[in-house]
Amino acid sequence: MAASRIAVDAMGGDEAPAAVVQGVVRALRHSEDEVSILLVGPEEQLHDVLDAHPDAPMEALRIVDAPEVIGMGEAPSTAVKQKTNSSIHRGLAAHHDGHADAFVSAGNTGAIMGASMFILQRIPGVERPSIAGFFPTLKGPSVVLDIGSNVDCKPAHLLQFARMGTVYGRQILKNERPSVGLLNIGEEPGKGNERVKQAYELLQDADDLNFAGNVEGGELLFYAADIIICDGFVGNALLKFGESMTTVLSEMTEQEMERQGLASDEKELIADVLGEVRKGFDPESQGGAPLLGVNGNVLVGHGSSSPGVIAQMIHAAATLATEDVVRALEEVFETGAA
Repeated sequence: MAASRIAVDAMGGDEAPAAVVQGVVRALRHSEDEVSILLVGPEEQLHDVLDAHPDAPMEALRIVDAPEVIGMGEAPSTAVKQKTNSSIHRGLAAHHDGHADAFVSAGNTGAIMGASMFILQRIPGVERPSIAGFFPTLKGPSVVLDIGSNVDCKPAHLLQFARMGTVYGRQILKNERPSVGLLNIGEEPGKGNERVKQAYELLQDADDLNFAGNVEGGELLFYAADIIICDGFVGNALLKFGESMTTVLSEMTEQEMERQGLASDEKELIADVLGEVRKGFDPESQGGAPLLGVNGNVLVGHGSSSPGVIAQMIHAAATLATEDVVRALEEVFETGAA
């Protein structure tokens, strides 16, 4: 099998390009997959950063010059239109033109999504591409769609999210018939606002989906379904709440250990256990979120992504390409059934 070619936005993230380059080198040196990298960013600057990595396997790495950078705080709509020589644009263009099998970035999420829709375009039939997130449960992570890319959604959009999530679960998670739950304020079919009630009826009537009904927020951590469907407003609030747990759990535990007067060795043991629990809530633990519904393989990372997470994202992008998720989504939206 030919090596997966991954275009990586070298300028995406809070510590770019140093952290990104370090992650690329790690992915190439410790990869069980066959991958090669198109490192996209200002050529001269990237050569300077690579000089600090004499062990980098340069035979598997090529720099694609992109002199412009879209900052994390820039307005996505303006940046997408004006900075057409950015690392995001040129990385996505390399993917679109067939020079790369996937694109990875920990940069400006809005710009990544906007540029992806402009350059790669949507899969025919998809109205709203969606970024999928992950939420920890007692039985492993649930996939959550949408986590903020679509704040206002129609019932039909939620049905499409369910189908995209089902394809992702089948192709990537190797779950032949993943269950789908609709996030709501109660389990009964009549609960929720009008949009959610209508979405419930659409999901219930979709014979191609394994619809598990409404699920409440209190059920999520216990495991409610493989795929959780909600609009991006709710999904983003849920995601940010989960991210806060990594800090709050530690601080609450530290306060209680001080109050209890625990010995240092007891504190250390509890901190080790808590550290493992926290990993499930850490956005870096999943190594990027897939943008589903565009005609390409795109992985979006948190701005604080470490070199280790960048390496995970590269491997995840290679898996998206190898498992041909785009083709599977095309088939679903062509036939109207997952």
